[in-house]
Amino acid sequence: MVGGIEKVYEINRNFRNEGVSTRHNPEFTMLEFYTAHKDYHYSMDFVEEMIKKVVQAICGTLTVPFADKVINFDNFQRLSPYQAVVRYGGLSEADLVDDVIDVTCKKHNVACGNISYYQKIFNLFEACAESKLVDPVFIVDFPIEISPLAKRDHNNPDIAARFELFIAGMEISNGFNELNDPFDQAHRFKQQALAHESGDEEAMHYDKEYITALE
Repeated sequence: MVGGIEKVYEINRNFRNEGVSTRHNPEFTMLEFYTAHKDYHYSMDFVEEMIKKVVQAICGTLTVPFADKVINFDNFQRLSPYQAVVRYGGLSEADLVDDVIDVTCKKHNVACGNISYYQKIFNLFEACAESKLVDPVFIVDFPIEISPLAKRDHNNPDIAARFELFIAGMEISNGFNELNDPFDQAHRFKQQALAHESGDEEAMHYDKEYITALE
């Protein structure tokens, strides 16, 4: 992108030393693409169109059986974690108001300590709703604390300009507006380093070379 190639993609092999589960393999193949002068809404449109074309070409239909489920690839949705928790997580809006949400989190064994309201909602999403997303769902409005490389939403600085696509309860895609402000990025890295010191094993380290490159 810095060299002037405004659209670029790569199909690459990845190894990430993280957890292993039936929904998460540390070794995987990824299609990664970047586009200048566009935002994450463009990326969601692109990913949706691409997946539909691939599924139709391979399967001959957009309704595909997977294990004990049937996935309808003609039914993409876009929801916030809040909307997903209410629609799929079995919780009501009354369970999610400010003065009740900590009780709701504890009931579902979800962390609710010194974190923002948006992160509490996202933790409830992971615990109560994520596994129930069968048809494709783009989850948007991510808490800024767990999106250290994404720009802030221009309407709400507490959430990130970011999406994740879930299909059959699994994260399939992650995309966001790349943060290119070195001062904001340095502040985020410092917050991530503090979170890591406090026990968050998934928090990022402070990457001084990355900050220098942005500057």
